[in-house]
Amino acid sequence: MEETLPGTADDDGPDSIVLHVDMDCFYAACERLREPELEGEPVVVGMGYEPGEGHGAVATASYEAREFGVDSAQPISTALERLPRIDDLGPGDDPAAAGHYRTVDLEFYKSVAADVKAILHDCADVVREVSIDEAYLDVTDRTAWDLAASGDRTLAEGFARYVKQRIAREVGVAASIGVAPNMSTAKIASDFDKPDGLVVVRPGEVRSFLAPISVEEVHGVGPVTARKLGSLGIETAGDLADADAAVLEAEFGSRGRELHERARGYDDRAVTPTGRPKSLSRESAFTDPTDDIKDKREVVRALAADVADRARSRGAMYRTIGIKVVVPPFDINTRATSLSGPVDDPELVESVALDLLDAEFAETTVRKLGVRVSKLSFADADQSSLDGWESAEAGETGGDGDERVSDEPPNTGGEAPSRGGQSSLVEFD
Repeated sequence: MEETLPGTADDDGPDSIVLHVDMDCFYAACERLREPELEGEPVVVGMGYEPGEGHGAVATASYEAREFGVDSAQPISTALERLPRIDDLGPGDDPAAAGHYRTVDLEFYKSVAADVKAILHDCADVVREVSIDEAYLDVTDRTAWDLAASGDRTLAEGFARYVKQRIAREVGVAASIGVAPNMSTAKIASDFDKPDGLVVVRPGEVRSFLAPISVEEVHGVGPVTARKLGSLGIETAGDLADADAAVLEAEFGSRGRELHERARGYDDRAVTPTGRPKSLSRESAFTDPTDDIKDKREVVRALAADVADRARSRGAMYRTIGIKVVVPPFDINTRATSLSGPVDDPELVESVALDLLDAEFAETTVRKLGVRVSKLSFADADQSSLDGWESAEAGETGGDGDERVSDEPPNTGGEAPSRGGQSSLVEFD
């Protein structure tokens, strides 16, 4: 029999019931809402992309497009090589081997997301909105782990199915939902059977559910930590759970013990509403590391536009603009420029980000790029752009590949680096 998780049957309160709701290929699903004829067709949504052109980066690719090797975070130019645009086909070309390309329309996607989130807030008293297409729900007071009358599923599973059906019926998009006694397990569960999945992990099944999954799926484990764990013979969550906690703490500090507990199914974080972020960032990983400056600049432009748009949509101004450059194998470099005052200036974000890239990394082979704005201000200001600004560059080189900057506060069940959700620039579901 498995150990009882904190906050479950042997404690004073009932077993928590957490839903992680993750919309499947959300941007592509939104495009299909207004163009139903795209249903079942390969759809690629690009940021920094204009119809008929070849620049920008892939924000999301439908599952049909992924069969052709198109993936989130690729340069549009690479995507076009693998999946030609259907509008570019010539006589005799096979339309079945072409895709439909669309430009990110964030305002439209936010309107669809608002409809989804209205349902989520109607179904739960506590909702944590992680991103435009991802949220945690605490439904402990709405349902139970008891078996339904049929005896073949829990009431919690029926409740989650009801949420899925409402989203599909009322909004017209599909969601994958994970149900578990805690946030980290619910997130893994939502990613387990995509698309349109529903995976339920009961309180007594958490450790056995986690045991066979790759250690990279454990929340808080990124590529560098996974490599270090691999050198210790730890490849799965089960290996991590069985490892000596003292050895892990000696190797990784207090985080080692925390990862050990996560792998064993311990996660007592409460689902809490999201507060204002301290920074906003987007990252894009290349399928294959590249030193092509054109590709790098293309991605940075798209990242900068997306970050600036998100800041504006949240009413945020920023005093620092920075980039993140990950060099093979997983060496992290960050560079930033501080401004003389808070601004809302998308062109400046692009300009500064490109300058920082060109200054040191024009010829560097990179595997991932990111753009960040920080020192956010949400108060009204007298000016939203600066004609002149002082710069004070600061940089860090090296570090752990798990380090990332996003609008998700630390230790809140944010997106795993390898898959799922929108805590990075693009959709990885």
